[in-house]
Amino acid sequence: MKKVGLISLGCPKNQVDSEIMLGYLTKAGFTITNKEDEAEIAIVNTCGFINDAKEESIERIIEAGRLKENGICKALIVTGCLSERYKEDLIKELPEVDAFIGVSDMERIADVCRELIDNVGAGFKPAPTASPQRILINPSHYAYVKISEGCNNRCSYCTIPSIRGGYKSREIEAIINEVEQLASKGVKEINIVAQDTTDYGLDIYRKRCLAELLKGLVKIKNLLWIRLLYTYPEHFDDELINIIASEEKICNYIDIPIQHIDDEILRKMKRNSSEKQIRGIIERLRRTIPNIVLRTSLIAGFPGETEAQHKRLYDFVKEAEFHRLGVFAYSKEEGTPASGYKNQITQKIKNRRRNEIMRLQSGISLNKNRELIGKTLKALINGLSSESELLIDGRYYGQAPEVDGVVYINDGMGLDKVRAGDFVNVEITEAHQYDLVGKVI
Repeated sequence: MKKVGLISLGCPKNQVDSEIMLGYLTKAGFTITNKEDEAEIAIVNTCGFINDAKEESIERIIEAGRLKENGICKALIVTGCLSERYKEDLIKELPEVDAFIGVSDMERIADVCRELIDNVGAGFKPAPTASPQRILINPSHYAYVKISEGCNNRCSYCTIPSIRGGYKSREIEAIINEVEQLASKGVKEINIVAQDTTDYGLDIYRKRCLAELLKGLVKIKNLLWIRLLYTYPEHFDDELINIIASEEKICNYIDIPIQHIDDEILRKMKRNSSEKQIRGIIERLRRTIPNIVLRTSLIAGFPGETEAQHKRLYDFVKEAEFHRLGVFAYSKEEGTPASGYKNQITQKIKNRRRNEIMRLQSGISLNKNRELIGKTLKALINGLSSESELLIDGRYYGQAPEVDGVVYINDGMGLDKVRAGDFVNVEITEAHQYDLVGKVI
């Protein structure tokens, strides 16, 4: 019963991989520990998407390597995107790592751990034929569900297709079965993730089937919230919009990464959308779903972006008034077409442009939150707040876990009886840039 500690970095899709690996380890008889200094085997599941993520991954690997110095940790394993992309380089630079496992080999994690501990030196045993149940990292009332792997979009700045391959959808039945298992264990909210959730099904069903998948998911008993993340603007159709509008379980929240609004920049990014399409889908969503909360992500300082094009993006953000918005300074990633583009922009200018848009967005977010003062919202409780033991925090439908703000609850009847996973009605009394404050009613 060796103890294994796993550090999960990167996006929710990577978190799902971590949870699956924990399932394999548990099935194989390993004990999972959240205390790094107790782990006999340390695993770092890395992200290699952009430079900042790679740097964080390297730092955490080095920190985990120090655990071997105290005599408790016997083996260090690195998994995930960084391991897939830079394995040969990492072997030379990080001799403290005992094994590297890529994204396509995570089902071998238990066998690798067993071999390192037992030092049998006889190769890997066959992987189990059936995947085990996931071991959730986050609180047990919500979970991420990955509906596909890889991506076919080939955006000029993105490394994902070279790391995870082309788009590979999971079958509808397999996804529904997984969500049914999660719901039976107390999960109230699922967040659907993929590199592009709106492209789901095209490879195996010869048509996009996200709407069909949603029709099956809404029938699952005890599942109360379904949230869509990473939806691309060019793949929305009326069927998908209508099911979001008509089904109570589907949160009126759409994460729709647009990256830019200038057509020339979008073309250089090799995005399949245009300003006209982006404006059109935003208008259709808001017209059909009046209470929709929209989140997007943008890239500032893409190669060749002029001040005029940056100003166009800034003005569009001001006009569109997204509820949620994140801006990334362009990261030059080796092996991508954009890394070879002329007119690369200095980090100083990229950071300035990012900060200008984020300052604008902070005011928009504050105004959007102020519109909720006095309204009553249904909130899913997370539990005691990390800010204070006197506060409980939760989220209303317009707040995705981990990336958006929360609702801090500091008053109300029966507050002492509220537990994580409960739904309560909260009257909003205060609004801040990203968070809300309210009382149970």
